[in-house]
Amino acid sequence: MALSFQTLRLHIIEVNDDLPALDRERLIEQIPHVLSSNVVENLPPYFHGIDSTKQAENWFQRMCSESRLLQVKLGQHETIGFLFVYVENESDAHIGYLLAEKHWGKGYASELLQGFIHAVTNVELWSTLIAGVEQSNHASIQLLKKLGFSQQVHDENSPLFFEYEIHRVC
Repeated sequence: MALSFQTLRLHIIEVNDDLPALDRERLIEQIPHVLSSNVVENLPPYFHGIDSTKQAENWFQRMCSESRLLQVKLGQHETIGFLFVYVENESDAHIGYLLAEKHWGKGYASELLQGFIHAVTNVELWSTLIAGVEQSNHASIQLLKKLGFSQQVHDENSPLFFEYEIHRVC
């Protein structure tokens, strides 16, 4: 079942290859505006250089084939980011998120992750959320800690990993 939820300011919907043509076209048009060079600086190479409709389409198809892709919208129309979920096994879900640069520092990432945790707590079977972040991304590190993610042991030059244990109320 597709995951979707709302927060005070955001609408988050899971998207995939079955997206209706008009919605898909709108999303593809917005992808290059979200994936600016500063946003993707520490991300894998296939996030870089997305500046055409064709490249955005290829990126979208790849993301849908590798993970569950959630579109983050401000209001009903403007795509301001994405949340990715890769389910490693039935209990561990690796997550990643990004927001368009013009939306940094406005509390959207915190709102997104809080809403996501709340939404999946009683819908998904996952017991652990795992987030990786580059050591230089101090804002994301602080956010993950603020939300209750625990930093795991790491190598000196590798990304940091944080885990969040999902607690369900029975």
